[in-house]
Amino acid sequence: MTRDDWVWIQRWFTDETLERELGPLDLDWLAHALTSPDGVQLVIEAPHPSSGKVAPIALVGVVWAGTDGAHAITDLAIDPARRGFGLGRVAIAATIAWPNHPPARSWFAFVDRENAAARAFFTAIGWTYEGLEGEGDEAMHRFATETST
Repeated sequence: MTRDDWVWIQRWFTDETLERELGPLDLDWLAHALTSPDGVQLVIEAPHPSSGKVAPIALVGVVWAGTDGAHAITDLAIDPARRGFGLGRVAIAATIAWPNHPPARSWFAFVDRENAAARAFFTAIGWTYEGLEGEGDEAMHRFATETST
C-alpha cells in the first residue's frame, strides 16, 4: 500500500459493512499502515471482468510472525462493489503466496465474535477454528492454517 491508495481506501470505507467491521480509518491509521515495521497492508489487484482494467480487489493487513512463527491477518477488506465473487479466497491466497514476506510456519486470523460472515469465510477456505481467545467482550474467534513458506 502507498499513500496514493488512500483515495480509494477512503471511498471503500464509506460502505456500511466495511465501516462497521473494520473502520473507522483515519490519518493515524494511514500513518501507522505506511510506517509499521511489524507488518504491511497489501493491495491485491486483478483485472475487472467487464473492463479488463487492473484495479484493487482487496486490502489485507498482515502482522509478521512473532516468537510463535505465525503471521497474522489483521484485516481483510474486499471491494464493496465486487463482494460475493470469491475474491476473499483470491486475496488470502495471494497474501500467503506473496514472495516478500518473512518465512512463517503458519498464519492466523482473529474474527470478531459478531462477524458471522468472516467466521463462515475462514471455515469455507479450510482454516482451522481454534476457539475464542482473549477476555470477556474482547475475546475473538481464532482461525489458523499451516503453510510451507
